[in-house]
Amino acid sequence: MQDVTRRLFLRGGLAAACSAAAHPWLTTVTFAQGAAQLGENRLIVVILRGAMDGLDAVQPIGDPLFARMRPKLGTGAGVLPLDGLFGLHPAMAGLMPLWTSGELAFVHATSTPYRDKRSHFDGQDILEAGTGLDVPVPEVRDGWLNRMLQAVPGIASETAYAVGREAQPLLAGAAAIRSWTPEVTLSLSAQSRLLLEQVYHDDALFRDAGGEAMDLAAELAGGAAPASMEGGGKFADTDRLAGFAADRLKGDTRIAAFSLSGWDTHRRQEGALPQQLRGLERLILVLREQMGSAWDRTMLLAMTEFGRTVAENGSAGTDHGTGGAMLMAGGALKGGRIYGRWPGLAEEALYERRDLMPTSDVRGWAAWAMRGLYGLDRRVLEQAVFPGLDMGDDPGFLR
Repeated sequence: MQDVTRRLFLRGGLAAACSAAAHPWLTTVTFAQGAAQLGENRLIVVILRGAMDGLDAVQPIGDPLFARMRPKLGTGAGVLPLDGLFGLHPAMAGLMPLWTSGELAFVHATSTPYRDKRSHFDGQDILEAGTGLDVPVPEVRDGWLNRMLQAVPGIASETAYAVGREAQPLLAGAAAIRSWTPEVTLSLSAQSRLLLEQVYHDDALFRDAGGEAMDLAAELAGGAAPASMEGGGKFADTDRLAGFAADRLKGDTRIAAFSLSGWDTHRRQEGALPQQLRGLERLILVLREQMGSAWDRTMLLAMTEFGRTVAENGSAGTDHGTGGAMLMAGGALKGGRIYGRWPGLAEEALYERRDLMPTSDVRGWAAWAMRGLYGLDRRVLEQAVFPGLDMGDDPGFLR
């Protein structure tokens, strides 16, 4: 109940969203459509809920202080060198070909403006609201990705699908969205569908949404399941979600937002984090494989609410921190490099002498991605999409 309560400020805007967003079949990955308005470029945003440890995912193995701060987690075992300073966690070894081809990059020491309290609830709210405030305010009722859609004229009602178990505040707001939940099967006989159509007939809200849900269910039931990559099993849900997304992104869909949970690693991180990283790797590889040529015009951003402490704790894990890492992938990316300014791990360089010091605002990277992909005016991004943001200089990470 606490999670629901703390997200009300964002979810209040759902009532104003399109009818599909209000329909009972909801929730965590959302797609935006509007090919004529957004051109051929695609943007995929992945929220990593639970605070991914960027220092483990992309390890600063060239910094001698890293192993000292992490005697168990910072051994560098199996780490794949990326450049002279950083190495990739071996659980994401399958992404190395993307690094070599320039389709993978990372931003280190980045964060939202959120500081000090280190609450998952508040951190995620601020990440998805896109505000510069440390404490959410009731007036903020939509997410930054929805506000971006509001800035694009002519977005159709097909703009969004939400797929998964959780709500996606990132896309909550007045711009139209649709939803699809892979765990829910809607199987209706012809008579049952006729009955529902009659029941919903005089309710504009549920009539259109119900029809869309039934049409989508029929489409999925009639077609072949998305092809999964070799070694499915535990990644079956990821394959299905990514396959559905890829199918839409090959068509008119231009924006997708995913939510992946389970990144909180207070204990036994060495066993818990690799599974999460493999899931993220899998998502990216399935999207790349199944999107075909559309991947060449795609930018994927995977971001988390905050990083984790530089020093490991007594439970072989890490605690809530501040600066973290963001993953970028796609054919639209100038990859094969680590972006952002590395602050170092000396005690005096840490935030409150415990966390990686943020040297960039995660919102700025998202803003430059949207400007480069869709040509949005800088004033719109700094004032409407991310109120109060100073985007700074163009980091030049798009082809």
